[in-house]
Amino acid sequence: MELLQKLLAIDPNYILIGLIVLFYSLEYFFENQIQTTNRTTHWGNNILLGIIFVGLNFLWAYVVVFCVEWTNSRQIGLFYMLDMPYWLKLILGVAMLDFVSYWFHRLGHIVPFLWRFHRVHHSDTKMDASTNFRGHPIETFLWFGSSNILAAGIFGLDLVTLGLYFFIVTPLFFLEHANLRFPQWLDRTVGLVVTTPNLHKIHHDQDQHYTDSNFADIFILWDRLFGTFTYKPVEGIKPGLREFDTDQQQSFWYLLKVPFIKLKRQ
Repeated sequence: MELLQKLLAIDPNYILIGLIVLFYSLEYFFENQIQTTNRTTHWGNNILLGIIFVGLNFLWAYVVVFCVEWTNSRQIGLFYMLDMPYWLKLILGVAMLDFVSYWFHRLGHIVPFLWRFHRVHHSDTKMDASTNFRGHPIETFLWFGSSNILAAGIFGLDLVTLGLYFFIVTPLFFLEHANLRFPQWLDRTVGLVVTTPNLHKIHHDQDQHYTDSNFADIFILWDRLFGTFTYKPVEGIKPGLREFDTDQQQSFWYLLKVPFIKLKRQ
């Protein structure tokens, strides 16, 4: 527990910067598919969106912390009714955060208003680790903070559990979007329970049948249980959305305003 507290005490900015440097370097040397666009420009565009996105997340984090501490002080939530060791609460807590995130993510594809914002993330036709940052700022309020507050209130999760969840999911997001080759045996073994990079790349395929599948961030088990799991060979994946196929539609300013533009899903 002491080691966990030390890990969670690391400044998240250092972790984020370290992950950016690591994955930019890995993709530079071991890129899976040749990029037809300038990598620096592509990363710059996505990180610009990410700066706003992460900045708002930090502001929203104060609201999340307040709500979690409020529910904890009143011992609200299912886990307070169950007698179990703390380590088990941590593991189940991370799983439940991922479970709630799965449903919020799924709603982001089903509800047209939510999809207007979430499609910004799916618009990247040159998917790489920087796609992790491509998200509309307003989606922060519609989805990310809300799902954490709801999970904490239902299950009685504390800030350590929340910190552990983000400590796990942040590098996983980079891995899932990275333009690197991963062996397919991972999908047949680890991928029975955990979301592998190849399984998440299927979620970014242009074909809506695949876009609306494999929603889980950590545990692909949720997709298997609720009928949203799909599979196709990673070589056949074409990332992005067909309605974002021009350079102008990939620009920073267009991505900011696109939720307010009516686009037919192709």
